[in-house]
Amino acid sequence: MVGLATVFGAGGGTSSYEEIETTDLIVLWGSNARETHPIFFHHVLKGIRNGARLYVVDPRRTTSAEWADVWLGIDVGSDIALSNTMAREIIRAELHDPTFIRIGTSGFDDYAASVEPWTLEEGERATGVPAKVIEEFAHAYARADRAEICWTLGITEHHNAVDNVLALINLALLCGHVGRYGSGLNPLRGQNNVQGGGDMGAIPNKLPGFQDIQTMPKARARFERSWGCTIPPKYGWHLSLMFEAMERGDLTALYVIGENPATSEADSSRAKHLLEGLDCLIVQDILLTQTAEMADVVLPAAAAWAETEGTVTNSERRVQRVRKALEPPGQAEDDIWIIAEMAKRLGKDWGALTPHAAWDELRSLSPMHHGMTYERLEAMNGIQWPCLDEDDSGSLFLHARLWEEDPQNRGAAAPFSVVPFEPPVDELSEEFPIRLTTGRRLDSFNTGVQSGLYSSPLRRKEAVCVSPEDADRVGVTEDERVLVSSRRGKIEAPVHVDRTLRPGLAFMTLHFPDDVDTNALTIDAWDPKSGTAEFKASAIRIDRIEEPAQAAGGGGGE
Repeated sequence: MVGLATVFGAGGGTSSYEEIETTDLIVLWGSNARETHPIFFHHVLKGIRNGARLYVVDPRRTTSAEWADVWLGIDVGSDIALSNTMAREIIRAELHDPTFIRIGTSGFDDYAASVEPWTLEEGERATGVPAKVIEEFAHAYARADRAEICWTLGITEHHNAVDNVLALINLALLCGHVGRYGSGLNPLRGQNNVQGGGDMGAIPNKLPGFQDIQTMPKARARFERSWGCTIPPKYGWHLSLMFEAMERGDLTALYVIGENPATSEADSSRAKHLLEGLDCLIVQDILLTQTAEMADVVLPAAAAWAETEGTVTNSERRVQRVRKALEPPGQAEDDIWIIAEMAKRLGKDWGALTPHAAWDELRSLSPMHHGMTYERLEAMNGIQWPCLDEDDSGSLFLHARLWEEDPQNRGAAAPFSVVPFEPPVDELSEEFPIRLTTGRRLDSFNTGVQSGLYSSPLRRKEAVCVSPEDADRVGVTEDERVLVSSRRGKIEAPVHVDRTLRPGLAFMTLHFPDDVDTNALTIDAWDPKSGTAEFKASAIRIDRIEEPAQAAGGGGGE
């Protein structure tokens, strides 16, 4: 979201789902969409059936990669190296789009100079992907009439997350694969309203509608007039900075809504220790999460997808109505009602606040939502922002202005970004020789609080997944319990021998923290631009657990 906002001014995917179905080339970069975004992957499959070529860039040979024309088994954390190598090859082969670069972008010369050292041979050395494969990928992407790049946490859960995103944006700018139907850049959101959360200002530097708190004083003044308060022109803390503030003693009270940081944060032992040290912890959620179990106060919330009215915004920027189907159980209440009651007890009575009223207030303050009345959202089955007035049908794709010849219509150019390659923070060593990357599986969801309540025929217990070569080297077999260690902690887990993994690479999920606390291993190094921790690149070792020798004369069983 931050990288797209940096370049284009708004943090949303540039394309629609229907464009994935009709484009010529699809790139899933750091995304196992088959398992982690299965609804979106149906659109990918339609694209494949309509003739699109699929390239998958992922350290693992995932179930998404099984559908690909080409799988690039990249070394974890070398995405910038691959992008820079592709860019150099595209420029060398004169496959870039000089017209678009001239009218729609800025900073090309500095960018071209920065990627010049990235020969195909240097790219192979840094990424582990054969030079010929990088060359083929670069040429295919540049020559495609239309191409879509899609990414997820495999790009953003790194210490240089924003630079990773900027590296992908650079490729699209280089080839003119943005601002046109069927060509674009698409971060796939992990839950049904992640995009909506950002749109509504749930990020520390923006007001709703991606209006910057510091650099847009007129927008800030509109909110101040509407809300009857002064908004300090100062960025707030993102989640990683909040934990640092807890460590310093500057943050002593926390109000957690719909989040489970006790188990979802990297280096979970540290996270739990800091949460336990708060003077006051309030948790508002639909289930008693591990974080809620630690709280001083728990506020039971309604399940927004079925028990409340409102809106959500998906990965194609489509705002959709949510309709109440059930009454919340017990004492559970709508999030809006709870927050309004909190405000009343703090001395600010907002009156009979309803989701409809809140939405109308948003429309009055966020230009990109202004034309989206509840009635239009109902009639049109959702509208994609920006939608500037009630005659506007919304925006199928973004940034067509960059192709306008008239500078007045074109607006600000999209800048290229010089992004140096940096390897993962947690270095491999003789003591910690295996790279651990984390992710999700199709049958489970995040920290497992919701999905763990249900059985699934697809589910198997949490394990440390290792390559056959590493299993042989350590001397372990399927389901054998081992000790997995990092520079932060140790856990026990069974082994799963996984043929989708290359030697030196291990994989685990976060779905079953009560059984296997994977985040006790992960590193909390974080990206200074986005605050995202480097969940995808920890260094570990795996050791056999020696069974105690059986006592003489022992044996037998039940």
